[in-house]
Amino acid sequence: MEQEHKGMEEAKSLWLSDSRKHSFSSVNEDLTADVIIVGGGITGIAAAFEMTERGLDVIIIDAEQLLQGTTGHTTAKITSQHDVYYYELIQQIGMPKARLYVEANEKAKDLIQARIKEHDIDCQLEIKDAYLYTKEESGVKKLKKELDAYKQLGIDREWKTELPFDADIKAALAMTNQAQFHPLHYLNALIDKLLERGVRIFEQTTAVDVKEGNRPAVVTKNGHHLTGRYIISCSHFPFYDGKGLYFTRIHPEQSYVVAAKTTKPLPDGMYLGIDQPAHSLRTAEWHGEEVVLIGGEGHKTGQGGDESAHYEGLETFGDATLGIEEVLYRWSTHDMVTMDQIPYIGRLTKHHQNIFVATGFRKWGMTTSHVAATLIGDLIEGKSNPYESIFTPSRPVTDSFVKDFIKENTNVAAKLISGKFKRTDQTIDDLQPGEGGIISYEHKKCGAYKSEDGNVFLVDTTCTHLGCEVAWNNSDRTWDCPCHGSRFSITGEVVEGPAKKPLKRSYKEQ
Repeated sequence: MEQEHKGMEEAKSLWLSDSRKHSFSSVNEDLTADVIIVGGGITGIAAAFEMTERGLDVIIIDAEQLLQGTTGHTTAKITSQHDVYYYELIQQIGMPKARLYVEANEKAKDLIQARIKEHDIDCQLEIKDAYLYTKEESGVKKLKKELDAYKQLGIDREWKTELPFDADIKAALAMTNQAQFHPLHYLNALIDKLLERGVRIFEQTTAVDVKEGNRPAVVTKNGHHLTGRYIISCSHFPFYDGKGLYFTRIHPEQSYVVAAKTTKPLPDGMYLGIDQPAHSLRTAEWHGEEVVLIGGEGHKTGQGGDESAHYEGLETFGDATLGIEEVLYRWSTHDMVTMDQIPYIGRLTKHHQNIFVATGFRKWGMTTSHVAATLIGDLIEGKSNPYESIFTPSRPVTDSFVKDFIKENTNVAAKLISGKFKRTDQTIDDLQPGEGGIISYEHKKCGAYKSEDGNVFLVDTTCTHLGCEVAWNNSDRTWDCPCHGSRFSITGEVVEGPAKKPLKRSYKEQ
């Protein structure tokens, strides 16, 4: 398979390469507003838009730049088809609540499309059926259960025994009339509207704490206070825990995307294989021509080994299925997953009446972000919302939750112990320019990154959250914690919580 590779160095997504970038200053003084929103991805932007629709004054802050996180690295499907999900969801929360879950996401899908139409947003919106498919007999059984769930939930569907491309499937289940779009074109248009409405937006402003009270305040890294009637945490991992113990209840998963020109076109639809390793296919527009996004190869953050192998897996699958002519972009993303697979949307804890959180969307943030915006909007206005009990972070603990909690934290303990005993014979000299890894330096284990110009950056590999050993992510060029998903830059600065403090740079840099 001979192919060109472009854009690898920065692992930049197609969306980021094909959209304009806003630029905003950082916060340099104390400020007040009705609502302080932390996080400038799709959830923060959707929440801000909803709050302005309700007449509220809003401030948005982001630790880096707007839309550069998970939102800029999504596959951008607007769909209620959330993998093989609904049969288990019915078993877990019952039919009435499962129907409400579907309804919430369908309303969010309709809301996105309505806003695109109302504001005449050119964002490559396309109505597509969303397919689940399998090549295995065991997968057929799963899909038949899912089909039964669709029937009970009243979901429009189609059952297929073949697909119009070389997938060699045994069965497929379509959820009809779903959609896809260019997420950043959509969100940049919303940002323009927010600025017209007087929303104040700040970048390079890290929230580190909350001063609770009747008028709570977000405390920034530089010590400024952003005071509001309400605070909404829309950061990937909640920046403020409020004794909600979120780090024990959610974990990040990393997955990968390849954007490629293919020799065969992808037939109309969005496709997700349910066999492992899972792979997805959808089209996108790139400089006026159609390309294919090949996604999947997911694993828990910090536990996936060599990231290049996952990209190779996607390319092998894509080439076998459609034929790859040229790889244009490769990127990865990190999605937060709750123990029971249902997002946390609502009050931070039952004790917080004016601090809200939205997290744990798995891979379905396009619709769920808008569910969050409208739900939190209703909670702020004191209105009843039929979806509150489903998504509240304070929902009752189920037996399956307890099992998942034990499983998750057993995994954490295993990673904590194994990381401490892992040794390495690799040295600085073994690293190539642009490469990082765990090395031995002066008889001590440390993390090292060698830049293209030969500079070496050394960090202590002990995560500053709870002491697990971080792993090198050669796709994003970050140090990732396999226990609770904290992520750090090559110099040890916090990229993603729950860690608050940087990795120690206790070794002399070369």
